[in-house]
Amino acid sequence: MAPFEALYGRACRSPTLWDEVGESSVLGPQCIQRDAELVGTIRRRMTEAQDRQKSYADRRRRPLEFSVDDHVFLRVSPTKGILERIGEVAYRLALPPSLAGVHDVFHMSMLRKYVPHPTHILTDVSITLQPDVTHEEVPVRILDHKERQLRNKTILLVKVGWGHHSDDEATWELEDEIRARYPQLFDEGM
Repeated sequence: MAPFEALYGRACRSPTLWDEVGESSVLGPQCIQRDAELVGTIRRRMTEAQDRQKSYADRRRRPLEFSVDDHVFLRVSPTKGILERIGEVAYRLALPPSLAGVHDVFHMSMLRKYVPHPTHILTDVSITLQPDVTHEEVPVRILDHKERQLRNKTILLVKVGWGHHSDDEATWELEDEIRARYPQLFDEGM
């Protein structure tokens, strides 16, 4: 019996059949009783595993709640204001006109609370979105070079500073790939 069938008591809608072609056997009451006990054991163990996983997830979950007019960070854009709460886990955000094609309701897992600080200067960062509402990160400058020595070859790496990100968020990339995609970065003399 498949685990799905053992747990939910009905067969999964799947075209697979586990019996061999041409095999047929008559089952006695002992086989049926043994199989019923095995199914009970499978169900009990799967339920225990689900309960264990749920309790682990519940212990690690932080209560997160926002109120109207709070400022939050959305994963792909600067701060947005909360307009209203939709149900238990969703919020409607005040998005700028440049994001007019984006649905304005987000799950709370996509949001992070913004805690204001006097030294924060919030500026509108204009991000150019594609028609399918995606954004391509573009490298701005090469910050550093290094060589990684393997057994039989040397790999050249460059530390790339990306647009709309600080130097702390720079990443190490393969020099050949960056040189092929963005040759203008290497013409500047670094």
